[in-house]
Amino acid sequence: MSVHPVAQPDPSAVKISQAFLKEDWPLLERLCRQTLRKNGMHLRAHQMLGFALKKQGQLDDAVAAYKKGAALHPENAELLINYAILLHEQGRAFDALPLLEKVCTLQPNHPTAWLTYAQCCYPLQLNTKGLAAAEKALPLAQSLPDRMAVLNQLAIHRRELGQVREAVRDCEAAIALFPGDFAHHTNRLLFILADPEASPQQVTTAALECAAVFEHPLKPHWPDHAALRHGPWRKLRIGFLSPDFRMHAVMYFVEGVLAQLDRRQFEVWAFYLSPKNDDVTERVRCHADHFMKLNGKTAEEQAKAIQDAQIDILIDLAGYTGGNGLTAMIRKPAPLQVSWLGYPATTGLSAIDYKFTDEVTDPPGADDQYSERLYRLPTLFCCYRPHSRSPLWRYQPSYSVRPTPALSNGFITFGSCNNLGKLTDEVLTLWGRILAAVPNSRLLIEGKSLDQAAFAADYRARCARLGIDVERLDLVTLEYRNQYLTYHRIDIALDPFPLTGGTTSFDLLWMGLPMVTMEGESFKSRMGTGLLSYLGRTEWLAQTHEDYLRIAQTLAADVNALNTLRLGLRREVEQSVLMREDIFNHHFGEGLRVMWLQWLAQGEHPDDIEAQSRLIESWLPQAPPEWTQAPELGVGLAPGQRVPLHEAHAKLEALLVKARQHPPAEARKAIQGGANEVTVGQVMHRTWREVTEMAEHILCAVPNDPVALSYLAEVEHAHAHTEFAVTYLRYAQEALAARAMA
Repeated sequence: MSVHPVAQPDPSAVKISQAFLKEDWPLLERLCRQTLRKNGMHLRAHQMLGFALKKQGQLDDAVAAYKKGAALHPENAELLINYAILLHEQGRAFDALPLLEKVCTLQPNHPTAWLTYAQCCYPLQLNTKGLAAAEKALPLAQSLPDRMAVLNQLAIHRRELGQVREAVRDCEAAIALFPGDFAHHTNRLLFILADPEASPQQVTTAALECAAVFEHPLKPHWPDHAALRHGPWRKLRIGFLSPDFRMHAVMYFVEGVLAQLDRRQFEVWAFYLSPKNDDVTERVRCHADHFMKLNGKTAEEQAKAIQDAQIDILIDLAGYTGGNGLTAMIRKPAPLQVSWLGYPATTGLSAIDYKFTDEVTDPPGADDQYSERLYRLPTLFCCYRPHSRSPLWRYQPSYSVRPTPALSNGFITFGSCNNLGKLTDEVLTLWGRILAAVPNSRLLIEGKSLDQAAFAADYRARCARLGIDVERLDLVTLEYRNQYLTYHRIDIALDPFPLTGGTTSFDLLWMGLPMVTMEGESFKSRMGTGLLSYLGRTEWLAQTHEDYLRIAQTLAADVNALNTLRLGLRREVEQSVLMREDIFNHHFGEGLRVMWLQWLAQGEHPDDIEAQSRLIESWLPQAPPEWTQAPELGVGLAPGQRVPLHEAHAKLEALLVKARQHPPAEARKAIQGGANEVTVGQVMHRTWREVTEMAEHILCAVPNDPVALSYLAEVEHAHAHTEFAVTYLRYAQEALAARAMA
C-alpha cells in the first residue's frame, strides 16, 4: 500500500488571503509582489495583485498585472474574469470579450461570466449575443443584485432588437424584485414609449408609480425657497441640468438657447452630470455664464450644489434617459423646475412644476397625460440647429442638398435612419405594403449593428416575415460620420410610429427630404405632427395606415415634382420657426418670466386664482420697456468671456489683418522649413487658423452670421479652396437676404 503525503498549506497564499479578507490593499500588493519575486508562477499572487492595484486606483498597473497573469495562467477562470471585468469597467469591452468567452467555456455555470459577457456585448452592439448570454445567466443568478443586473441586460438587448414589449416586462420583473432601483424604473419608462400597445395613460401611470417610490419620502423635506420669493422683474438665474452637454442629440436644440437667451433678463447656468468632455462641452462652457460639473456627486450633493447657486428656475433636459438628474430634482433644489427635451412624456414628479411644449404636439385635452403643468409655446417646442458635432460642416459642399436620387437611379428609394427599436412589426408591415404599391421602389434602413452578418441576416428574415421584399431592401449600418450623408441616397423618408422620429426628422427635412408621418394621441407619437404643422406641410400627415400609404404613393408618383420640392425644402425649413432661434428664444424667455410671475403670485395668494391674476396684472406695467426690443447678440469666446457680437467682429477683423501678413505661399515655404504648424489636409499658418477659430466661435453663437462666413470665404480662397470659398460666400449672401426680409 502506498502512502500519499498530505498537502501542506502554502504560507504565501495564506498570508495573501488574510490580507484580502482584511481589505488591506497596500499590504496585499506588497505580499503579492514579494511572493512573485520568489515564484513568478504563483497563481494566487497573480490573481490578487491586479485586484489590489485596482482597489488602490492604479488602474493601468492593474491591467498590466492581470495581462501578465493571464499569459501565465490562461486556463484560470478566476484570474481571467477579474481581468475582463476591469477591462469592461475601463471601456475596453472589445478586449474583454474574448476573455469572457474563454471563462464561459471553462465554467459554463458561472453567472458572473455570462452577465459580464452580456454587459460587454452592449457597447459593441452585439445584441443577439448579449441577449443569449443574459438568458443563460438568468437561471444561474441566485443573489438579488445578480438577478437585477441580468434582467437589466435582458431588457436593454431586447430593446435594441426591437423586442420592446418583452424589454418592458423585464424591467417590470426587476421592479417587482426590488422597487428601490431607480435604473429599472428609468428603463421601463424609456422603453414603454416604443410599445405600440402602451396607451398614454399607461405611460403616465408608470411615471406616477416611480414618483411614489422615490419622491414621496423626500417631499416633506423640501426647502421652501422663501429667500428667492421677490422681484417680479429681477434678473433670474436659469439652470440647465443635463448629462448631455457633449456630442448628443439634445445639443441640436439647446445650444442656441444657451448662447442667446436674453442676458438682460437671465443668467445662464449649465450643470453637467457626465464625466465625458468633448468639443461640444467646451462650447457649452463658453456659452453659459456659469458651468458646473456635478458628475461623481450623490443626488443629495447635486441638489445642494444647485440650491447653493440660488437657481430660480431649473430646467431638466433628460427626463428618463441615461445619466439623468431626476434624483436630484426630486429634492426640489430650485423653487421652479421645468421639464424640456430629452423625454417625450411626463416625469410623474410633483417636484417638476412645468413642461415646455406647444399647441400642436400637445393639443388641448393632453393635459391629463402629465403631472406637470403644460406651458404651450406659440411656436414649436424646440428649435433646431444642424451639425452640432462639427458646426462648420453645415456650410461644406458635401452637405448641400442634391437632386433627388430617383432622377439618376430610375426608381424611388424610401428610407429610415431612426433607431431600430422604433421600427415595430406594425411599422415594417406598412412599409412592406408601400414597396408593393410603388413599382421598383426600394427601402433603405439605417441602424446599429447592420454591418454584422448574423444580425443583418436576422433582420432581413424578420422583414421577410412581415411582407417586405428583401431583394428590394438595403440595410446600412449606422456610422456617425455618415450623418446627413445617407440622405443623399433616399428620396422619401418614412417616419416610424407610435414613437416617431425626433432629431432624425429635423435632419432629413433640412436635407430636403419630404417625410410621411402618422398622427398620434400623445407627445411621443406627435413629434412629426408638430414639425410638419409648424413647417406648413400638413399634407404629409396621415391619420390611418391607408393615408400613410396614399401619401407615400403620391410623393413617389412625380419624380420631377419631388426633385423641385427637395431643392427648395432646406430654405423653407431654415426660414420657418423650426430653425428661427430669434423667435424661439423670445418665446422661451417669455415663458420663463410667466412661470416666475405665477410662482410669486401663488406665494402671495395660495388659494385665490383671481387674486393671483390681479397681482400679475398690476406687475405688468412695471416691466422694463427696453425688454420689448430684441436683445443684443453675444459671443462666448472663452469660459466667462462673453462679448457683444460687434466686439467679436472687431476681434475677427484684427486677426484677419494679422493673417494677411502671412500669405499662404510664404506659409508653405515656412512649413517646408518646419517653422509653422500644419492643419489636417491643408497648409495653414497659425494666424489664418486663428481667423478660422474666431469665425467658428461666432458661428456657434450666431449661426449664419454673414461677417464670419465672408471671412471664412477669404481664408479658403487664400488657400486655393475655391469650392469651399464659394459655398461660404453663398451662405453669407443668403443670410444677408434673409435678414433683409425679416
